[in-house]
Amino acid sequence: MTAANSAFQISVFPGDGIGGEVIDPTVEVLKLLEKQIGGFSFRFESEKAGAQHYKDTGTALPDDAMKRAESSDAILLGAMGMPSIRYPDGREIAPQLELRENLELFAGVRPVKTRPGAPNPLSDPRAANLDFVLIRESTEGLFANRGQTRYDGPADRPTAAHDTMTITRAGSERLFDFSFKLTQKRKAKGHRGQLMCIDKANVIGGFYWMRGIFDEMSAQYPDVEPAHMYVDACALNMVRRPWDFDVMVTENMFGDILSDLAAGLMGGMGMAPSADIGTRNAVFQPCHGSAPDIMGQGLANPTATLLSAAMMLEWLGDTHGISECNLAASILDHAVDLAFEDGSLIPTEFGGAAGTKTVTDAVVAHLGDGSARKRAESSA
Repeated sequence: MTAANSAFQISVFPGDGIGGEVIDPTVEVLKLLEKQIGGFSFRFESEKAGAQHYKDTGTALPDDAMKRAESSDAILLGAMGMPSIRYPDGREIAPQLELRENLELFAGVRPVKTRPGAPNPLSDPRAANLDFVLIRESTEGLFANRGQTRYDGPADRPTAAHDTMTITRAGSERLFDFSFKLTQKRKAKGHRGQLMCIDKANVIGGFYWMRGIFDEMSAQYPDVEPAHMYVDACALNMVRRPWDFDVMVTENMFGDILSDLAAGLMGGMGMAPSADIGTRNAVFQPCHGSAPDIMGQGLANPTATLLSAAMMLEWLGDTHGISECNLAASILDHAVDLAFEDGSLIPTEFGGAAGTKTVTDAVVAHLGDGSARKRAESSA
């Protein structure tokens, strides 16, 4: 970033399948906000990576693209991976995991916020106003052993397979520090101020140890209410009483599973944004995959990508102290609310007729008429 004019360099990875279809309109929306608000600007640099790139070149994530991403101010990613294209050992190609590992993006932030008027799978009226956050540790846990499975017995017919879970004090401390601070930030905006550690400490010793680190660190944040829950009970209560949650933090694999459940509470993957945040770098992307079954048809729901862009704006504003970015984030978030509010906008993934362009146009309309900005400023 150039401090004099708040110019941000954004690495854009469209990726595979519908990735480009949701990234392209999102970039245009960001350009519109840049023009409307001022105080910041973007320089977008598109990068080639993903499963198709691996098929074409033998490389999933080129070194030069990785270097440019590392030096950028933020990374915006569409979707990567194609079920039909895999590494020789059968694993799906997922350069987004390499980005997380190489850039040490340890905090996977998954906001769970239902939108007024948007499809919702739960009938209880309280589920129409969900607003909690799941934080997933993204560099350790069971994923730390990715690609290093150890087999017993003969190579052609192994007798056992071993994958090792790794939890470190340093990794846990930075994760919990991030999580307590995010909880404090939400509390200042009127939320409960509770941080819940999700684990399986009653069975696995590593989780019991991780829980102890959480308890140690909670003493540094007396304004945050610490809490615990076993992961199986958490899954149950996310369906039965999701409105009881505020901020949750958990291990990598548990977070991977629970974040999909969280997306379901919002209606589906097309509504679920995410961020993977490290000490310096951050990746913002929708929770959904490349959806090759609908690619090229204009059916993809861009909402999750637009909301991921709003998260990027907020992170840039917080990280660099640029209030115009925070305002832009709030405006975009409210524009999405307004687009769905009357219930007439139903994306195709919910059986409606609204494809990528229709959803984008509805959001842009509320950016253009000033209604989203008016609501953002009134709620500040």
